[in-house]
Amino acid sequence: MSGGHSQYVPVNGFMKWMDDRLPLPRLVYDSFIAYPVPRNLNNWYTFGAILSIFMVLQIITGIVLAMHFVASTDIAFNSIESIMRDVNYGWLLRRLHANGGSFFFLAVYIHIFRGMYYGSYKAPREILWILGVFIFIIMMATAFMGYVLPWGQMSYWAATVITGLFSAIPIVGEPIQQLLLGGFAVGEPTLNRFFSLHYLLPFMLVGLVILHVWALHVVGQTNPTGVEVKDMKKETVPFTPYATMKDAFALSLFFVLFAYFVFYLPDYLGHPDNYIQADPLKTPAHIVPEWYFLPFYAILRAFDFNIGIPFTDIVLIDSKLAGVIAMFGSLIVLLFLPWLDFGKTRSGDYRPLFRQFFWIFVIVCIGLGYLGSRPAEGGYITAAQILTAAYFGHFLIILPWLSRFEKPKQVPPSIADAILAKNKAA
Repeated sequence: MSGGHSQYVPVNGFMKWMDDRLPLPRLVYDSFIAYPVPRNLNNWYTFGAILSIFMVLQIITGIVLAMHFVASTDIAFNSIESIMRDVNYGWLLRRLHANGGSFFFLAVYIHIFRGMYYGSYKAPREILWILGVFIFIIMMATAFMGYVLPWGQMSYWAATVITGLFSAIPIVGEPIQQLLLGGFAVGEPTLNRFFSLHYLLPFMLVGLVILHVWALHVVGQTNPTGVEVKDMKKETVPFTPYATMKDAFALSLFFVLFAYFVFYLPDYLGHPDNYIQADPLKTPAHIVPEWYFLPFYAILRAFDFNIGIPFTDIVLIDSKLAGVIAMFGSLIVLLFLPWLDFGKTRSGDYRPLFRQFFWIFVIVCIGLGYLGSRPAEGGYITAAQILTAAYFGHFLIILPWLSRFEKPKQVPPSIADAILAKNKAA
């Protein structure tokens, strides 16, 4: 959905001089003021703006924290304590950054599920979706490396476990692991590497976000009906003030919840063992990552068996490598979602069977998150195996099957018709 010819008019001589040489004000005006958005967007479409604000918050607090953090295994843990106690408002910066990471992931998970429900991955928005998945992967890498920096018990052992996964990859696995570690075990070189990458990757993230927004403005915003805009005057409104106020209201509510955790439950989302300095000679009873990694951690641990030729002792893929393939595969499969769902109807509001399977998929993801926090034993492993099969089954079996046999509801001819029908019903 293109905004058409630019309606920007410089307000004074300086702005006209600027517009003739570097039309940055025109770009801002066309992208965030006059840009047309569908008038039927609901509150689920506000999380893109929320994510943008939280990304800026994470970068600003991260830069200030990096000024005081010391990337040394002897001092890192104490430097965090020093930031909390001795730096002006250091306690606030640390809590904003630590809890901001959790809320960043909460918003991105809601954003992803919204995109899946309303078919935001379907043509012509495949590139937009793929860029979003790459943003998610870079976020995960950045968050993992940041989790290691406090150099607590869980930081150290989580780094040991995750970097150890690369050794399962044939031929290239061990060189990659040693490159990440800077040696043969987690230590000083590892901490320095992770600190550098944790500082660098967010700026790469900014570049991907700019491409993501650019792609969005080329193909246009989706909407709950799933139909494209046909009449710009009747079916769209300017981004400012309409979408801006909607985003601002949602952001205010989200920040109230965020502030509650920052000021009243600052350590609730962290693990108690991570407030103990790292000790290579003392392994925690139960190693778990941050909550936003738990579904993928459950998929990793679901493979406690080797894959081989039946009725023989020949092993094709050992359990460790199978878990690594499944964990990374759970992310890679998202990249192919536009080509796994052949359905013509975009929005889940008009696909009754899809809607049911979608909510089952959401429950599966939440269940995997719970199982990732449990010990890798007994019924927890069996349940993780069932839910892992359900996770991949949704993409590789359910969606292609639905595309062939589902009978969707009648989709409104236009956004205007959908709005009129909704108003009439009300």
